[in-house]
Amino acid sequence: MPMMDSPMGILALCAAIGYLLGSIPSGIVLARLMGLGDLRKIGSGNIGATNVLRTGNKGAAALTLILDALKGVVAVLIARRLGGGDAAQMAALAAFLGHCYPVWLGFRGGKGVATFLGVWLALAWPVGLACCATWAVAAAVGRISSASALVAAALSTVWAVLLGYGDMLVLGAVLTLLVFWRHRANIARLRAGTEPKIGKK
Repeated sequence: MPMMDSPMGILALCAAIGYLLGSIPSGIVLARLMGLGDLRKIGSGNIGATNVLRTGNKGAAALTLILDALKGVVAVLIARRLGGGDAAQMAALAAFLGHCYPVWLGFRGGKGVATFLGVWLALAWPVGLACCATWAVAAAVGRISSASALVAAALSTVWAVLLGYGDMLVLGAVLTLLVFWRHRANIARLRAGTEPKIGKK
């Protein structure tokens, strides 16, 4: 972890900004604007890009992925301007929690994968790129989004250490645990062999 040098007020402000940005339900907003219906009543009911893809609209799914990632990127960049590395990591965690547990949706949000990738890209772009590449390779091989996300999350701390970002190891471990927790139902389906492939409606 970095030294906690930023004033508590700055850390609290960055956490609040991160949470509010993270809690913007990009998928729901886009689905409504594009006439795709209520995303929470489609497929798995999740608000993320994978479930948007189940509507058959690849453009909407791609936009959701980008916007959910940008929430993490913007939160980290703002925090870095206001404080230091400690504020950036605080905002990253808060943005992830905001996406997964948005107050506007009764704390029932997404799985956080795109936001997870976004915060890594903003905090340490080599680690972020390595995580994106890991997800892409796993998705190309297995064609299962959740499994790809779990592999990328599991290897994120390994990439952080190998690429020289050991001060982010604790944050990386916490984010990884949260990704696995949010995917616990997917893990059960993976074990049962019933997890749907990417693009399946």
